[in-house]
Amino acid sequence: MPNTPTHPVILFDGVCNLCNAAVQWIIRHDPAGIFHFASLQSQNVHRLESIVLIEGKREYRRSAAFLRILHRLPKYRWLAAIGAVIPPPIRDWIYDLIAQRRYIWFGKTDACMVPTPDIAARFIDPPAEA
Repeated sequence: MPNTPTHPVILFDGVCNLCNAAVQWIIRHDPAGIFHFASLQSQNVHRLESIVLIEGKREYRRSAAFLRILHRLPKYRWLAAIGAVIPPPIRDWIYDLIAQRRYIWFGKTDACMVPTPDIAARFIDPPAEA
């Protein structure tokens, strides 16, 4: 098996306007193409209340995923360091507050975002559930 690099994968709610805007922001600030993305609407899963970052065998959720993503973007490491000072229960409470109201505040679409050809290679289908 060839030694191929793996990319961190961000799982997101594909019909959420806030989530789609966040994915677009990450793509703009990740010109090296570190992150790849998967919308969970492509699978039979329950409504996603958290962004999920998968790095190798590690999985990050909620504010930990958000801070880890910022940490991997060189221009935003400083912001991740500031956020890490806030205790996780407080960070996650704020994250949950926004996540639970994201459709009300930001709306949602009827269908998942369709990536443009220049970024399509960064979008993957999540593995099917067993």
